[in-house]
Amino acid sequence: MTEFIPPGTRWFALPSPFPFKRGGTLLGARVAYETWGTLSAARDNAILVLTGLSPDAHAASNAGNPAPGWWEWMIGPGKPIDTDRWFVVCVNPLGSCKGSTGAASPDPATGQPYRLAFPDLSIEDIADAAAATVRGLGIERLACVVGNSMGGMTGLSLLARHPGIARDHVNICGAARALPFSIAVRSLQREAIRLDPAWDNGQYDDAHYPESGMRIARKLGVITYRSALEWHGRFGRVRLDSDRRDDDDPFGLEFEVESYLEGHARRFVRRYDPNCYLYLSRSMDWFDIGESCGHAGDTHRGLAAIRGLSRALVIGVNTDILFPIEQQEEIAEGLRAAGCAVEFQPMPSPQGHDAFLVDAERFGPALLAFLASAGSFPDGMTP
Repeated sequence: MTEFIPPGTRWFALPSPFPFKRGGTLLGARVAYETWGTLSAARDNAILVLTGLSPDAHAASNAGNPAPGWWEWMIGPGKPIDTDRWFVVCVNPLGSCKGSTGAASPDPATGQPYRLAFPDLSIEDIADAAAATVRGLGIERLACVVGNSMGGMTGLSLLARHPGIARDHVNICGAARALPFSIAVRSLQREAIRLDPAWDNGQYDDAHYPESGMRIARKLGVITYRSALEWHGRFGRVRLDSDRRDDDDPFGLEFEVESYLEGHARRFVRRYDPNCYLYLSRSMDWFDIGESCGHAGDTHRGLAAIRGLSRALVIGVNTDILFPIEQQEEIAEGLRAAGCAVEFQPMPSPQGHDAFLVDAERFGPALLAFLASAGSFPDGMTP
């Protein structure tokens, strides 16, 4: 059981006990975060960035950690999220192994990792932890909350559970509820981990680690993060050179795309805790903004119940198979029904779900234009 905490990480101590939506509490829990820029005297220029499942809080280089972050081209002086204007906070999700309290963290009652004794984690718990962190930093109202992928789910939950916490919202490749395809994929990922004998009902250690299960889980995920167009364009049917094949294995790696997936998975497996992966993955399957807002089975009413939001930019990708663009259209329509001024942008990026990480030419200008007009209208007013 290992936590993977990048240099420069800072922590906010959550209220103790910290209650979970589905029962159970945490004592002495914390949220990992990093910041960029300067908070204004009025404390009205803060942007919160909510991540997907696996990233840490190190979204971009800063004084505490000069290494490039996972959104390096997006955050910084003169960049789309311009830290000469904005004070940016990125939080690591509660339940992660990248600094925030999760299943790999020590249980203060035993001194041992929580493992499967960690409470049932929901997106709502992640949102509540993020809200506590923001307020703990002295920020009562965010200028904007930006969420991508799972972070898009968390952003909607944050807005619903904490009305008025943000003036604007950017939702990128997010969803207001989990749909059967993504649930099925994540279910297979969790099954691959749990069926690895080394998982041992969550009782593994570094010497006995469910590597095969994590490799397969990561490969399944990566396949859905990109589009068929992207796979074809990058790899086609190119076969491995003879010196890169294992001829003694009749069903071994043969194509370049297989080698890519294998390399990607091997780099990931020892950098993410399997139990944390299980908890966060399931939290996405459980999420439905309708149920979260007291309108079970009615996503539109759940979104329409969000209050205190002035503007939103909702971005989807035409080639996304994991969070298909119909889900972003659903978010845009629901937020409009809530009285929010919504701009919906369908991106023709070939990269699929992960386009927001790599397609700087499309996503950068979209966020730049939206944030450039922030503050043009008083709270409660729409253009």
